[in-house]
Amino acid sequence: MKQSLQLKLGTQLTMTPQLQQAIRLLQLSTLDLQQEIQSALDSNPLLETDFDEHGNESHQDQNTPSKQQADTKSESTATEPTEAEGDWNSNIPDDLPVDTRWDDIYGSTSYSGGESEDYAFEQRNAASETLQDHLQWQLNLTPLSDEDKRIGETLIDAVAPNGFLDSSLEELAAGLAVEEDEVLAVLKTIQQFEPVGCGARDLRESLLLQLRHLPEQTPWLGQALTVVGQYLDLLGKRDFRQLSRRTRLSEAQLGEVMRLIQTLTPYPGEAFGGEEPQYVIPDVIVSRKEQRWIVELNPETTPKLRINDSYASLIKRADNSSENNYLRDNLQEARWFLKSLQSRHETLLKVASCIVEKQQGFFEQGPEAMKPMVLANIAETIGMHESTISRVTTQKYMLTPRGVFELKYFFSSHVSTDSGEDASSTAIRALIRKLIDAELPRKPLSDNKITQELDKQGIKVARRTVAKYRESMGIPSSSERKRLV
Repeated sequence: MKQSLQLKLGTQLTMTPQLQQAIRLLQLSTLDLQQEIQSALDSNPLLETDFDEHGNESHQDQNTPSKQQADTKSESTATEPTEAEGDWNSNIPDDLPVDTRWDDIYGSTSYSGGESEDYAFEQRNAASETLQDHLQWQLNLTPLSDEDKRIGETLIDAVAPNGFLDSSLEELAAGLAVEEDEVLAVLKTIQQFEPVGCGARDLRESLLLQLRHLPEQTPWLGQALTVVGQYLDLLGKRDFRQLSRRTRLSEAQLGEVMRLIQTLTPYPGEAFGGEEPQYVIPDVIVSRKEQRWIVELNPETTPKLRINDSYASLIKRADNSSENNYLRDNLQEARWFLKSLQSRHETLLKVASCIVEKQQGFFEQGPEAMKPMVLANIAETIGMHESTISRVTTQKYMLTPRGVFELKYFFSSHVSTDSGEDASSTAIRALIRKLIDAELPRKPLSDNKITQELDKQGIKVARRTVAKYRESMGIPSSSERKRLV
């Protein structure tokens, strides 16, 4: 076999470590970015937090743009090089490219005032009490025999997060090797614990326990006990006509009974446990000043960084010692990190400003004025790839006069209207909610009726589309929304 040399031309996407770092920083959320910055500060002695003369962290540092519009670029984050630094800065390009086809490289990837800081910190970091812990605490305070406490502990372990008993008394009695009557006696004691209704075996028993715990002189208590005890199925179906006939109550009287029942808690354990609250830190702040919408980055989201001049001045141009090489490498890494961080800030600000410009109707009039917009609209305007816009808008939040929204909230599909213009699906959802909020409780709007109301406004949507939007907002059907009061 004869060996030969061949010359071929081709194109290939090359990802430098610096570009990979810029891409990684761009798609990080605020909390993840703070951890990344802290890691860089811990590992690189050439990076430090910028403090002012009073020892406070500076919020006008060069690596954070402030109060600018979409096409405004901020100052460079890197400090000017000293003579001792040599020409290292010349080896780093001024423009760091962050736009590329991401999918080629990666897969899809409150402050409440009024309390002291120490108290607020303890509240945020304290472990939430579970329903079992609360019931166990009350069991320990109840004078029971050792055997009854053992039964009580087993019953508490069998209580589900919603407050209902998960296992039957027969199964629990067999597991404890005791009589079923003994288990029932202890269960009745636990059912009197707070929250009242815990340990109930079904919804009817839970509601009855709560009603019996009310004072005897409570108005309409007897009628409520009758409705819940005998006609809960009719109440669930909201068959008020049949319910009124069975209980021999007038519509007004039945309305009073319903008011009392609505004060009860269907699932007594829902006040405990659950998911930990997720705190959102806005990346971008939008405010209106002098009849203009101003977009600026939140200065509190990231520490302000700079190059440590003392260490940088120790670098010698012709020294190849290990100490000098260590400082030189860290200086280069620090400069690249600052450039990547600056690029992230500029890209985020540019995308957020473009969103505000295209969705001014939302900021001035609300969700009903939201315009249809897709990633391609922003990508075309600012000259970036759609996948880049997708990463920039994921887990990034905007603080507006109307609340805090994820940037992805402003993107939605479109529906045609009679006027020839397109309506945003977000705007249609807002209109549906507005119609439902204004409906009569006695005669809620059906999906077909909502479709007709939207048609009067020139918006053509199918009934199944209305049903899909309604369900996505967690709004029950018209039969479930029917109220007497």
